[in-house]
Amino acid sequence: MGNTTNGLKKFLQNKNTVTVIGVVLAVLVLYIGYNMRVKSAINPITVPYAKETIKGGTQITEDKVGTIQVPPSMLKGNVLTNQSQVIDKYARPDSIIPEGSLFYSTAVVEEAQLPNSIILKYPKGYVLYNMAVTTESTYGNSIYPENYIDIYLKIVNKVSEDQKDDKNADKIRLGKLIENVKVLAVKDASGQPVFANLDEQRTPAMIVFAVPEEYYIILKKTEYLRNYETTLIPVPTNESLSDKPGKLNISNEGLVKFINEVTVTDEQ
Repeated sequence: MGNTTNGLKKFLQNKNTVTVIGVVLAVLVLYIGYNMRVKSAINPITVPYAKETIKGGTQITEDKVGTIQVPPSMLKGNVLTNQSQVIDKYARPDSIIPEGSLFYSTAVVEEAQLPNSIILKYPKGYVLYNMAVTTESTYGNSIYPENYIDIYLKIVNKVSEDQKDDKNADKIRLGKLIENVKVLAVKDASGQPVFANLDEQRTPAMIVFAVPEEYYIILKKTEYLRNYETTLIPVPTNESLSDKPGKLNISNEGLVKFINEVTVTDEQ
């Protein structure tokens, strides 16, 4: 046993032996690495492709998508490799996805990224309203599309110089004006969707929603009360968690009466 151990030590201490072992190990590593690269290049991957030409702005439905096996070497750039990344998305408005083409992330967008996406979301007879907001008024950017909000109205008298001593001159009116409003979009100052890309931090500047025309007129009137300072305040609710959200409604007829008394509507 001792002779065997001494023989092994001498064998390993021999410089030529160490060199040979090193070369063998290096060749083995190269061989294994080469085999792995060859297998990864040969073994095909199943990816989605366009079964027909898809025009810009068109929804990519399941019937428009097929699958094909391609070698990994073809999947260069930003090719989408999973059907879930494609189905129910939209072709980018300024592009066309040709028949037989693979799908690329630069050519596929979410519905919220479409220029006219809001128009697809509200019923006939409703009117879009754009309400100015800030990070603070959206509770730290915590109001999202599809959320429901109640809209409160704050009205403050504009006090003139000769009214400064009048304690009743600067009274504040505050109350819930409209309830159960569904948010369609939250956009920044440039009109881009705030939540379209979660990797980008965008500051909310407007909430977009749709209401019946008579509600729209009431909201617009609040903007033009010359003798008053008005603020519309969005308050998020948990209606979006309900299977049957509450009905969109005027919730304070007193505020509506006050607004109508100090404004005039041009009836056609």
